[in-house]
Parts: sequence; C-alpha cells; structure tokens
Amino acid sequence: MEAAHKHNVYIPHFCWHPGLSIAGVCRFCLVKVDNRPKLEIACNLQATPGMKVSTLLPEVKEAHKWALEFHLVNHPLDCPICDQAGECKLQDFYMEVGKYKSEMDRPKVLKPKALDVGSDLVLDTERCILCDRCVRFEQEVTKTGALGIFNRGDRAVVGTYPDKKIEHNYQDNLVDICPVGAFTSRDFRFKQRVWFLKDQPAVCPGCSTGCHVKVYGKPQVRTYFRVKPRESEVNGHWMCDVGRKTYKHLNQDQRLRFAVADTGTGGRARVSVPEAISSLAVQLRGVAASDIALLVSPQYTCEEYDALFDFFVKKLGVSKVFQWREPTEKLEAFDGLLYRGDHNPNTFGLSEALSKVGLPKDVKNGFDDLARSGAKVVVALAPEIEFQFPSLPAQLQRLSELAFVSVWTTSSSAYNVKGLRHLVPLKGFAEKKGTFRNYQGKAGELTKPFPAAVDEAKDVVEVVTALAEVWARA
Repeated sequence: MEAAHKHNVYIPHFCWHPGLSIAGVCRFCLVKVDNRPKLEIACNLQATPGMKVSTLLPEVKEAHKWALEFHLVNHPLDCPICDQAGECKLQDFYMEVGKYKSEMDRPKVLKPKALDVGSDLVLDTERCILCDRCVRFEQEVTKTGALGIFNRGDRAVVGTYPDKKIEHNYQDNLVDICPVGAFTSRDFRFKQRVWFLKDQPAVCPGCSTGCHVKVYGKPQVRTYFRVKPRESEVNGHWMCDVGRKTYKHLNQDQRLRFAVADTGTGGRARVSVPEAISSLAVQLRGVAASDIALLVSPQYTCEEYDALFDFFVKKLGVSKVFQWREPTEKLEAFDGLLYRGDHNPNTFGLSEALSKVGLPKDVKNGFDDLARSGAKVVVALAPEIEFQFPSLPAQLQRLSELAFVSVWTTSSSAYNVKGLRHLVPLKGFAEKKGTFRNYQGKAGELTKPFPAAVDEAKDVVEVVTALAEVWARA
C-alpha cells in the first residue's frame, strides 16, 4: 500500500492510513499477486523486488464490490443529512467499484446515533464501519486510549468508556480520519455542504509550530467555515483543535470593515483607507523620529515586517520598536505533540526582521515599555488571533489613553474602544501572500489567498507602500 501510495497508484481502502499502524480490518484493499492463489490485502503485504501486483483485474474489482456490500449491510444511508456527504469514502467507492443491486433482504441493525463523546465531537455508531482508525489514533498519536470497540459481530460499536469523554486538544483529527460520517464536528456540523466550499493552502497562525493547513470558505459570500490539516514534515497528518478555530475571526461579523480617523475635534469618523493613510502621514510629519514608536505583534508575515521597518526604521529613523505579546504566555510550554506556548506564528520572523535593521531581537513583551516611552505617535500592528490574547481588551484601553495611536487590525474590537481614533483595516492570514517562520526557523508560505472578506482591507505591505508615497509628497 505504501509503495502504491508513493507512486500514485490508488488502491481502494478504509482502515489504512499513512499516519497510523496497519490493522487490516476492512479487507477492502485486495490485490492480485502473480503466482499466488488468493487475493491479498495490500496494506499488510510486504513489497519485495520483482513482485508483480495487479489492482485492476476483474476478480479484484469483483472482490472490492463484495467487500463494499458487506460494509453497507447495516449502514443507514444517511447521505441526505450526513455532514460527510461529498467527502465520504463509502460514496466514492460505491461510484467507483459498486453500482450494484444489494442482495441483502434482512432489516438493518440499528445502533445509537448522535452520541455526545467530546466537547466538539458527535458520534453516530450506525454509520461506523469499524475501520479502527479512531481507536488507533487514540492509542498511538494522543496516547489517551479514550476509544474502544465494544460487543461482537454485527452488534460491535466504537465508543468511549463509561462516564468518560474525549477531552484532549486533537479531537477533530478523528473527524478527519473517519472515512464515513461516524464522527462529526459540532463546530462544522450542518453548517455547509462541502461541495460548495473552496479550499486554499495556508499556514496555521495559532502557535509557533506553523502547521500546514487548508482553509475552507465560500469566496462568493466572503465566509469561512473551517481549517483542516495539510500533510507536511512540520505537522505530519494532524493539527490541534485550537488551530482549527483560527478561521472565525476572518468572517465579517468580527472584522473591522472601514478605516477610522480623528475629526480634529476630539471625535472620530469613518473614512476611506487612503484618507486614513493621509491623516497618519500628517501626524508623522509633525513629530521627530524620536517621538514615533512601533508596537508590533509577532502574527504578521516576514514581508510585512520588512516593509514596515524599511520605512519607519531605515527611512524615518524610528528607533522605538516594541513587541506586542501576551503577558501571560509561557513560551517554553509544549504539549508533546504540536501545540506550543508561543501562540504566535512568526516570532522567529519578527526577531530576524528586527536584527536586520539593527534593533534588539530578544523576545520580550514591550507593551509596558511603550506606554512609558513618551511617544507622541504610535503605530500598532494588533494581534490577529485575539482569542490567544486574554489581555488584549485592557491593552487596547490603555493604548486609547496615549496621545495618538494608529491601530492596524483585522478586528472590530479596536473600534469598540471609543478612545482609539485612528484605525486601518487589515487582511487576515488567509487573504494575503507571505511567509511565516516557525520556532525552528522553517518557512511556511501563504501562496494562494482568498479574496478579502472586507473590501477596504489591506495587508501591511500595501498600507506602508501607500503611506510612503503620501509621506514623500507631503
């Protein structure tokens, strides 16, 4: 199976998964080996030099058809209401090797449905084909052993142990690896049919591991629905549940949809982004470089940092640059699998960019230092993943007490702080191109962005480029 997988030769299967051990329980990956009397399962068949294996012979296809019928004997055929429709291997294989009239005439065995087995998991045991992937994941990956197969024969079911639920930070991987719709996610359940969604590759901004992911959305209505792992050497086949929440702030109900500028009479007004940039340029022209400060979150791309520092540090001569970090973060924390205590995707990239322009690159929360710096104009790149920043509301309020602060952000939370009178809407991580560098310095590329959910949103490079042009003309 692995040899075929590497050479893009597809063999139908249910229980085999490249990230798990071999179980050989679905009996679906049957192939014919020359000079051997019986068909054999590909997942547990050792490839040897000179071996000739056939995957498309009539007897192989007939075996697949019969194996599929056994898997469907007690399956409830919930396709019209099942969230897995469109991503279900039973559906795919029926269209590929099935299309038969069932010969079973006995009533199907009924099993429990919609079981609460985790904080984000719903289990429908009627749909389960007992492929054992979920049980192996719990044993081998998270090593929590929360699932087992109980009873025997056609009464066998997957389930949790009595009075226990799945509580770890990797629950939704069970949804990903389930080849049918037995495990579904509460967060995504009944939200959208998958064939209406578009997916684009991205890098998870939830922590410094930098998992490779796919973001799923509907560009035509500018709405995002989920994040799933993309196989890579960084994260293998998995990602944590925290990272799966990083799509929510991209939706319009949480976005800053317009720019805001000071009216000059102590109030603020909605303006276009070019008008806000012009207003900021006037402020920058009116003060010395020593009175300007930058407050920068480690959640932006390397390219954005380079553009920001090239203009403010190299061109304007600004030397007051502070990192905007969560005071309660524990950088050395690690769950042993993927999730790290540094809840920023580009701490490494920010340190590297600071070093390039001759500034201290030490990882330090400089928020309090900024507040004491006496800067008359502050440009602040706000944290994008706000749920990782519990101190953010208090910090935004404190920023509003400074002389002049321009907050560049994706979020409407800054707009809710009345004292903040200059705001610029930014694109989210799934809406721009660029590079994150994870805790090891490995580059993760954002290459195929979605259209921005907010018309006026810009990335930092675009804002700085426009600001430099206005400043030069002023």
